[in-house]
Amino acid sequence: MPDSSAVPAAPQRSAPARSSWLTRLTRHPKPKPKLNLALQGGGAHGAFTWGVLDALLDQPDLEFEGISGSSAGAMNAVVFAHGWMKGGADGARQGLADFWNEVGRQMPWQGAAHGEGDAMGLSPTTRLFASWASHFSPSQLNPFALNPLRTLLERQIDFARLRSSSPFKLFIGATQANTGKLRIFRETELTVGMLLASACLPKIHHPVEIDGEPYWDGGYSANPAVFPLFYECQSRNILLVLLSPLQHDNTPHSVQEIEARVSELTFTAHFMREMRMLAQATAFAGHAWLNWGRLDRRLRSMRFHMVDSSQLALLQRTETKLLAHGPFLELLREHGRQRAGQWLADLGASLGQRSSIDLQQLFM
Repeated sequence: MPDSSAVPAAPQRSAPARSSWLTRLTRHPKPKPKLNLALQGGGAHGAFTWGVLDALLDQPDLEFEGISGSSAGAMNAVVFAHGWMKGGADGARQGLADFWNEVGRQMPWQGAAHGEGDAMGLSPTTRLFASWASHFSPSQLNPFALNPLRTLLERQIDFARLRSSSPFKLFIGATQANTGKLRIFRETELTVGMLLASACLPKIHHPVEIDGEPYWDGGYSANPAVFPLFYECQSRNILLVLLSPLQHDNTPHSVQEIEARVSELTFTAHFMREMRMLAQATAFAGHAWLNWGRLDRRLRSMRFHMVDSSQLALLQRTETKLLAHGPFLELLREHGRQRAGQWLADLGASLGQRSSIDLQQLFM
């Protein structure tokens, strides 16, 4: 008979039961870095940002959360989001191409270019027409308030669907003409009028009225607004895509050069002030001995990055902001792709790890 007093052998544990928490952790893939985008405006120069976005779309490991933009930056933000909503990264790429190719065919000053490559610019006749904006109001130059951009946007963007299904948080800046205050339009309320308000140059277009309030170009009050990406997004990574160089090599002397620089300063002053405040606040939070505050922790965790147009002659001439000419836009796109590609190769690995720019050095 079997010995009933014998102790039965303990059952063998299966391999999965013996796996440690560390083994289980390593089974999960590393999360993709999420990026917030701050897109500057600048008329036709926005085609440079088209190229930057095109290069970012080549990175399958990148994800996006929020996009802030004014003027041409707002156009790029909305077209990018709408294309992604329709077909992911490929849809965003196609949407940007469709938009800018159409701009190159239909916008004013089409074909009014002279020169080639980096020497391309407005023809003398077109420059004369453009100068009329300094002597006549939009109601005189454009009494019927014609805006071919409205037709283009209404044809390409399904605003109703975007309001309900935007894949990203959108922050579209416009300036209240009567108060100078910045208004941020969100993706859940966005209309074609709000987007046109963000790109309304008062010397060319009639003010865009929204809820009885007239609006002008968002660049006058934020180009672009960075604070919504800080306060309303979870991602700690912000990529600044700048069309105005942070520093010029030459000081303007002629009347035309001075006017162009003053105009540029007008459109970048609020952005520079906002970035200076962020740089100062970040430095203050970093030097504090003990940081228990939510704002302190947030500031210390932010990672700033930048793709800019420094030393790119094409974008240092203010007149070419009006050059919505197909070959010129394609040239800017290629420059944007190259700059973004170089940034990704050199500094892209810092995403989620550290800032790839020094805020204090650049903005303080």
